[in-house]
Amino acid sequence: MAEPRRADLAALKALANPLRQRILDQLKAGPATSTTLAAQLGVTSGGTSYNLRVLAENGFVEEIEGKGHGRERWWRVLEHDLRLPKPAEHDPSDAMRDLHRLWLQGDTDLYDRFQSERASLGEWADAVPYSRGSIRVTLDELGDFFEEYLALLRRYQRPESETPPGARSVETRCLAFPTPRPKED
Repeated sequence: MAEPRRADLAALKALANPLRQRILDQLKAGPATSTTLAAQLGVTSGGTSYNLRVLAENGFVEEIEGKGHGRERWWRVLEHDLRLPKPAEHDPSDAMRDLHRLWLQGDTDLYDRFQSERASLGEWADAVPYSRGSIRVTLDELGDFFEEYLALLRRYQRPESETPPGARSVETRCLAFPTPRPKED
């Protein structure tokens, strides 16, 4: 598991780009070249090449040395545990808000894709535990709650070589925010 690192503004801006998010999603399935990614994503290889370099400069991907031939460069996603700064700790730019919206939209799109493929998933079709709730906590307790969630998540994260038979990748999310005040009529 990667060591946690606090995101700086450059990392936030790197992640807040929709094409870079799509590149990262593709690379999670395995290494690829800029040309391969361009074909998969319907963009130019120049665009993927530039965005791969931005992601590499910010520690999200790396070139696989010795795998390519000639000018061909292979890329892989790097394991990372990026911690977003508190709003008071970052530049007041829109990068953090844009990143959150991009991630939420990506999650919605991913869930929609799951729904469209659901009929073909066999016994996994109904594997959708879902919970909504609210808790009353102090700021410190909320921090503890989140760290406990991350510890639970890490307990089940393992390399493919250690994955038991019948296991598959499952998306998880944890979102917590202060409950807004009731709307006044």
